[in-house]
Amino acid sequence: MGLSRKRKKELRRLQDEANKLWSAQQVLVGDAAHVAREAGRQLDNFRREQVLPAVQDVYEHRVRPAVDRGVKISRDVVDHRVVPAVGGVIGSALSAWDIANAKRGGVPRAVASLVPEKKKGPGIGTVIAVILGVGAAIGVLVAAWQTLRADDELWVADDPLSAPEA
Repeated sequence: MGLSRKRKKELRRLQDEANKLWSAQQVLVGDAAHVAREAGRQLDNFRREQVLPAVQDVYEHRVRPAVDRGVKISRDVVDHRVVPAVGGVIGSALSAWDIANAKRGGVPRAVASLVPEKKKGPGIGTVIAVILGVGAAIGVLVAAWQTLRADDELWVADDPLSAPEA
């Protein structure tokens, strides 16, 4: 059973309207993509011109001095409180050991002092600086990833798709 001429004419007209609508939508999506790209560019400019200097200023005037004070206080506490206390305890223990060895006829202290001492590891300030450095590096990497990641929602086809045939 075939279509009448009138129905064929109506279907052709409907197909033409659908093709016009499809073309208009492609233009609209292209314009939306252009606006989204421009918004991203403006946002990057704002980040570079406004946010980054403010963050650097806060870091230089608030965070860095606080960290430097904390490192200085930590170093002072370790140098003037912890080391003397530990030294006193170790000195008392060595004295007790020397007395015990002298009673048993053990190794004299002069010979024991010829044994090389173990090197000290990194101080508390070094550990804090490493932790802060790793934190700062992670922050920079996260910011770079957020800036450079692809936004799949903004993808627009380069060539317009053809309208479905009726």
